[in-house]
Amino acid sequence: MFITKKHLSRRTILRGFGTSVGLPLLDAMVPAATAIAQTAANIQPRLGFVYFPHGAVMDRWTPTATGSDFEVPEILAPAANHKNKMTIVSGLRNKPAESNDPHGIVVGTWLRCVAPNDLSDPAKGVTADQIAAQQIGQGTPFPSIEVGTPSGGPCAPGFSCSFGSSIAFQNPEMGLPIENNPRKLFFQLFGQGDNAAERDAIVNETGSILDSILSDAATLQKTLGAADIAKVDSYLESVREIERRVQMMKSQDLSGVEIPSAPIGIPGDFEEHLTILFDLIAVAYQINLTNVASFLMEKEVSMRTYANLGVTEAFHPLSHHGDDPDKQVRLARVQAFHTQVFTRFLDKLDGMEEAGGTVLDNSIILFGSNMSNSDKHNQDPLPNAVFGLGGGNIRGGQHLMYPQDTPHANLLLTLLNRAGVEQNGFGDASGELSEV
Repeated sequence: MFITKKHLSRRTILRGFGTSVGLPLLDAMVPAATAIAQTAANIQPRLGFVYFPHGAVMDRWTPTATGSDFEVPEILAPAANHKNKMTIVSGLRNKPAESNDPHGIVVGTWLRCVAPNDLSDPAKGVTADQIAAQQIGQGTPFPSIEVGTPSGGPCAPGFSCSFGSSIAFQNPEMGLPIENNPRKLFFQLFGQGDNAAERDAIVNETGSILDSILSDAATLQKTLGAADIAKVDSYLESVREIERRVQMMKSQDLSGVEIPSAPIGIPGDFEEHLTILFDLIAVAYQINLTNVASFLMEKEVSMRTYANLGVTEAFHPLSHHGDDPDKQVRLARVQAFHTQVFTRFLDKLDGMEEAGGTVLDNSIILFGSNMSNSDKHNQDPLPNAVFGLGGGNIRGGQHLMYPQDTPHANLLLTLLNRAGVEQNGFGDASGELSEV
C-alpha cells in the first residue's frame, strides 16, 4: 500500500471542460498508516436488483441439494465460477403479486410485495430499492439508477402502466422511468445537465469526456504510488471502452428506420445493449456514483427471438411451454443466456479491487423474476439468487430451501438489513431469513 502523510479525499474527481469524473477507491485515499483492511467496514454495500421476465424452468433452476454441497443448476451454470458468492434462495412466494393479469403487474410488484390496489398506506407501496435509496443513496450523486432494455411494457386494466414497465416505485402508484439508452445514461453519469434541454445538448456532443480530463488525470498521477497509477489507468481504460462502444451504438441508431411489422428476430445489438448497461452500472458502483441500481433485462410478454441460440420461437409464446420437454429445453437455453450476460457483470465487479476484497465482495445483487412457472403464471416458488457477500454480511456458497408460503418479502427485508438499511418490516414479510 502507498503510504503518505497526506491522503486523497474519497470524493476526489477529475475535472475537464464541462464535465467531471469520479475515481475508484485508491490506496492514497486511505489515511496514512491505516491498513486498508481496517477501512473495509466503512464501505457501503451496493445493492442491485436484476430482473428477467417469464420466470424460470424451475427444475433447471433449483439445485437438488441444499446447504453448501450443491451442484449449480443448468440455468445458473454460467455463473458457476461465482458459486462461493452465490446464495440460491428457494421456496419463496410473492402472494401480493398474484392476479388475473400477471404480466401487467408482475414487474412492478417484484420489489414491492404489496398488492397494486392496496393504497392503505403510501409507505407500503415503496419498493425495496427506493427504501434503500432513501437511506444509503443520499451520499452519492445518484441515490439510485434504473435501467433496462425495454422502452415500455404490458398494461393491466385498472392499474397504472408503470406496474408493467417499472421495477422501482417511490410511491404506491407511479413507477420511476427506466433508461434504456446507454448513450444518455453515460452522459447522465459522467456529464452535466440540470434539465432535459441541457441533457439533450450533452447527448448530442461528439467530443470525448476522457479527452477533456486527461490533463487533470496526469497531474493527479504524479502524486500517486505505482499501484494507484495502475488502478487509475485501468479504470480510465474501462471508461474509454464504454465510451467507444456508446459512440458505435450511436452510429447504428435505427430510430429513423421503418421497422416492418413481421418479426425480424433478435436485434444484432441486444447482447451488446445488455452488456453496456451492465458495464455502466459496474463503473457507477466502482466510483461511488450510486449504491443502488435496478435492471429490467427484458419486458414481460416479450416477442424477442434468440436466433443466436437456435431458438426461433418468440420468447413469450415459448414460455407457455405446456410442459413440452422440447420447449422447456429451448426456454432454459434462453434463460441460461440471460445468466451468461449477467455473469459478465459479476466478473467485472469481481475484478474491481477495493478495501475488503472486490466490489462484488461488497455488493448484494438479487438476480431473479417475479414469476415461477411461466406456463401457469404463478408466483410460487420464485427463482431467486443472491450474488455478492455484502461486505461480509452475506454468507454465500449455499442453497437455502424454505417452507411453502414463506414470503418473498422476507428475502427483501433480509437484504435491506444486511446492506445497512435498517427495517423492522417490509411488505407482507413475516421476518428475516437468518440463514442468508
